[in-house]
Amino acid sequence: MKTVKQKLLFFIALLSFMISYSQVKITGKVTFRNKGVGEVNVTLKSTYDGATTDTNGNFSFETTEKGNYRLIFTHPKYIDVEKPIVIENQEISISAELKEQINEIDAVVVSAGSIEASDKKRATALLSPIDIYTTAGADGQISSALNYLPGVQKVGETEGLFIRGGTGTEAKIFMDGSLINNYFSNSVPGIAGRDRFNTSLFKGNIFSSGGYSALYGQALSGALMLESVDLPDKSSYDFGISPIFLSAGFQKLSEDKNHSYGATLGYSLLSLMQNVFNFNTDFIDAPQGLNSDFNFRIKTKSGGFFKYYGMYDTNKMGVRSESLEPGYGFSLVRLKGKNTYHNLSFKQKFGKYLLNAGTSYSYNRSDLNFSTETNEKESPKTQLLTDGNYINFKAVLERKINKISALRGGFELNNTDEKLNFETVNKHYKDLISSVFVETDLGFSNQLSAKIGLRAENSSFLNKSNIAPRFALAYRLAKDWTTSIAYGLFYQNPESKYINAPADLDFQKSRHYIFQLQRSSEGRSLRFEAFYKQYDQLTKVKNIANINNQNQPVQSAVNNDGYGYAKGLEVFWRDKKTFENIDYWISYSFLDSKRDFMNYPMSLKPNFASEHTLSVVAKRFIPEWKTGVNLSYTYAKGRPYYDIITENDINIIRHEGRLKDYNALNLSFNYLPNLGKKDAKAFTVFVLSISNVLGTKNVYGYNFSISDNPAKNSAVVPPVNTFVFIGAFISFGVDKTQDAINNNL
Repeated sequence: MKTVKQKLLFFIALLSFMISYSQVKITGKVTFRNKGVGEVNVTLKSTYDGATTDTNGNFSFETTEKGNYRLIFTHPKYIDVEKPIVIENQEISISAELKEQINEIDAVVVSAGSIEASDKKRATALLSPIDIYTTAGADGQISSALNYLPGVQKVGETEGLFIRGGTGTEAKIFMDGSLINNYFSNSVPGIAGRDRFNTSLFKGNIFSSGGYSALYGQALSGALMLESVDLPDKSSYDFGISPIFLSAGFQKLSEDKNHSYGATLGYSLLSLMQNVFNFNTDFIDAPQGLNSDFNFRIKTKSGGFFKYYGMYDTNKMGVRSESLEPGYGFSLVRLKGKNTYHNLSFKQKFGKYLLNAGTSYSYNRSDLNFSTETNEKESPKTQLLTDGNYINFKAVLERKINKISALRGGFELNNTDEKLNFETVNKHYKDLISSVFVETDLGFSNQLSAKIGLRAENSSFLNKSNIAPRFALAYRLAKDWTTSIAYGLFYQNPESKYINAPADLDFQKSRHYIFQLQRSSEGRSLRFEAFYKQYDQLTKVKNIANINNQNQPVQSAVNNDGYGYAKGLEVFWRDKKTFENIDYWISYSFLDSKRDFMNYPMSLKPNFASEHTLSVVAKRFIPEWKTGVNLSYTYAKGRPYYDIITENDINIIRHEGRLKDYNALNLSFNYLPNLGKKDAKAFTVFVLSISNVLGTKNVYGYNFSISDNPAKNSAVVPPVNTFVFIGAFISFGVDKTQDAINNNL
């Protein structure tokens, strides 16, 4: 028995010795840019042998395999590396240098001057459609919601995006790549036009307050790029009702889910609210409007995608105000406007190439009639009639170089045909702006990327051409910190409404220099941005006629001798994480700007530019009450104002001063009674919104009389100090209640 045990022990010892003797130890180190990399999987191909590197990049394991093998090094953030080895009886030491894995998720993105919000970037979206609907005081309008972001000035007396010291017409708005002419509704002097387009039409946007892509042009200050929705999830019917408007619409999705079509119809009238609120504006004809639209979406068998959107609207209003001129009682202005817009876009992949093509057409008519009223007798009307036809076509071809690098190029045609008639002024303005552009995204690594572009334009009216380079660079400083710089040269034609007589004109020009520092982490975002803009060849004008007793001069461009600058610092902080179910953001803008343009007699601070602007937005959803509470506040330092007249063909400042500081606190509530009811056939959202809760009497500017004996003035104020909106929105077929909750909370 003892002999058997001895033999067994001897056999086990011999077997252990043979196994240990046959094992070969493999060691090494894995590095990236001479630094050890941890958590790298090191495996012997086609075997189970391997190890994981430690924090210093070192690894060690043993194998019994013999012969020619390949050692594989893998890590999610780096490109896989394979090393050939020959395993014999001696220990092996091998090192590997990794290369960074370039991917869309980890790569730093150039963002100087722009804020992007889309379905693809929901985690960092700063202005998604749901943000717009749940921002108190925005009234569901994209342009109004942008006023709560840094860089955008609060200018209430006229429509447009006033960006970093630029006028409202120096920012352009695009839909699926095509220019939208007349984005805002027609209006009368002193009252801003509203957005013509429903916010729910768009699934995302990129807002650039400077340094924007070479794919876009004719905007000295900034650009807003809107992306329309694709196919709906299912068929649905929608209704909206309030004391101000009625609306109805539907979306029909095909059974194969490859195409859809839909339409909406709406009517608005303000007369009922005039009986409830004390309006500052005397509307002799209450603002009213009729709007309708139609859309279809088609997904082709080859993977292409067609989108069409068409709309038609009419609006009218009449305003009476006390005349500033002696001998007249009241000044009257009446408006009749109509507009149609059509947009067709197509997207298709051809192998490694992606084609984006689109065209748009718009027609706009504004019929303004001016008169005076004395002893209830109205003088004959003076008509200011403008008609405009606009056609835009654009094609972009893009090729991916790798996951974060691409090359794209294309061309754009923008044709304008306008007519204006006012007393002795009759003009017919035509212009074709032809553009070509090329741009590349260069991803050098996950830490470094660049965007380089070039755009060239030719104007048939000016008979001149330009070339505009654009450049931007982004670098990741640390895990959550990135920095970006951007430079760009931008051109824009003089506004056609000032071209009433022959003049030797050129493109207006601006240069943008932008520096940005940003920290983005889960639920929080912090941005610092500094900028400098230099303006050259700005339009100078002179008065050629006055609209009867309104002191609204018809002006004509005379040269491009204007110039100016704008510089400033902006801060943006958004936090969705610190407080439960609360989303808030704070934005601050400092702006120093001066211009000598239009009828300014010298370089002045623009009357649309505020030195300090602060906005706070907060949103809280209370599940147990099924209610969302939204609050916003805006402060803006008083803007300057000027009364500029012409004496002996020289412009002089007759009166000047500074407006009182602007303050407005807004509040809104969303109540969702069907929330959580899965068997509900209809989904309803009730909305209550109160603008300027405290009733602050804000002033936008002053109108001055033509006569100086004595000079009279009147304040330009909002139509109403405090306004309350209440309405209900009902959906059949699709549960849209969640859309009323900020789903980023």
